[in-house]
Amino acid sequence: MFSCFPQSALADAEMQLRGYLAAVQDAELQDVEAAIRRFIRGEAKVDNAQFCPSSAQLSIEVRERRLMRELTAKRASLGASSSPPQRGGEVARRSRDGEGSALREAKAG
Repeated sequence: MFSCFPQSALADAEMQLRGYLAAVQDAELQDVEAAIRRFIRGEAKVDNAQFCPSSAQLSIEVRERRLMRELTAKRASLGASSSPPQRGGEVARRSRDGEGSALREAKAG
């Protein structure tokens, strides 16, 4: 990130790097990489996108990437565990075959 964002003349790069490492020490690499990509692309929530994010901003974005990854995995596992719906289901079959209208007429009569 240092090569993509200018730093303040007063910034201590080594201390900032230590802050980043402390912020992501328990995170998965894929979440850290996704968060950094979002900062570089300007997609992450920051007060000023012209400078390096704070360690807290990085930590927040990493947690959001983890949450999104977990939700996506959960959605994929739920979709894989249930059988895919049949084309149109029973109601569509009855309508297509004319059974739906016969049932309605029998109930009305």
